[in-house]
Amino acid sequence: MDLFFHKNIDTNNTTFNFSNEESRHLLKVLRKQPGDIVSVTDGKGLELRVKIQNVSSRKSTGISIETIIHNAPKHKTHIAIAPTKNLVRLEWFLEKATEIGIHRITPILCQHSERKATKNERLNKIIQAALKQSQQFHLPQLDEMTSFEAFIEQQKGGYIAHCNAGEKFDLADLEPSKDINCILIGPEGDFSLNEVAIAEKNNIKSISLGNQRLRTETAALVACHTLALIHRNL
Repeated sequence: MDLFFHKNIDTNNTTFNFSNEESRHLLKVLRKQPGDIVSVTDGKGLELRVKIQNVSSRKSTGISIETIIHNAPKHKTHIAIAPTKNLVRLEWFLEKATEIGIHRITPILCQHSERKATKNERLNKIIQAALKQSQQFHLPQLDEMTSFEAFIEQQKGGYIAHCNAGEKFDLADLEPSKDINCILIGPEGDFSLNEVAIAEKNNIKSISLGNQRLRTETAALVACHTLALIHRNL
């Protein structure tokens, strides 16, 4: 089933209008015909099945024939990540994490961060595209960038992955839970010793993702995948 994304879907209106971009996609790429059925989601669990009436490169329309509500996953993963200097690597992480099933992403500005800002409009488009490709119905939340200190003040517990010495909890040993698991992933230069100390003081536990030294985006994806495996049977 081909899946489209629209932020606001009016379920009271039986007629559905596709955007210009999606109209061109229906015609030129998918080569849809009147009578074909596609799905549309608002990223909040709603799936609207639409029978196409008219297809053109500027305006395509359809009639809603079924509404389906998909329950949210029982487990939620929240990754707070220091954006990489090369933005393509962050975009790759967002795409893959969305496919795996992440709940929330918070870009954080750390002491060793090289990238000081992000363009969330572009990043959200990447997340939406990954949502459609992976046939999911709950769009991950992408926050605006915040400082490490401000994030720690607001965060109630969680885990911080770093390469500094000291006692650490192995993420793979985490017990399944319906609680939101928040994991902090540092920049290329890792979290500073002071940042780790601040996190631990605020009930955020140090964790290990394995013996290998991982890039920022790799570490974040390993954390997402590990949590997905741990909670797959919830």
